[in-house]
Amino acid sequence: MDNLKSILQENDVQFEVIHHESPIHTAQEGADYFGIEIGQTAPTLVLKSEKGYFAMIISGGRGRVNLEEVSEILGCNQLKMATPKEVQQITGYTVGSVPLVGLSLPCIVDKELFRYPFIYGGTGESTSTLKIAPNALEKLNQVVALLD
Repeated sequence: MDNLKSILQENDVQFEVIHHESPIHTAQEGADYFGIEIGQTAPTLVLKSEKGYFAMIISGGRGRVNLEEVSEILGCNQLKMATPKEVQQITGYTVGSVPLVGLSLPCIVDKELFRYPFIYGGTGESTSTLKIAPNALEKLNQVVALLD
């Protein structure tokens, strides 16, 4: 968490870390808890391809992601969700807690997130959530593609 805060402060990004007693497991739980639209929730997923791993930050309002489309955008032959064990090994975080910023992975960002003034996503800890402007994702991550 200190690393996350350092990155945000060094880049002069407005943010808020919101602590909660129990983990939030779904986009709907997050939307209900924070009183926001489901589209403002922004889980960070880890994908695996023959080119390596990618982080993908999607809008919770999107539903299922078409990995075939994403693999075409990235020029990969095969793309799949990383296993929980792989997520832990690659990022150092557990599934559901992967932070929105500070990963050393190439990143895909869902354009839907830019419809909102603030989005809510992982901090690396299961009992806290990062509230941040979506344009900060491009500033703080190695964005290689935008998802339509």
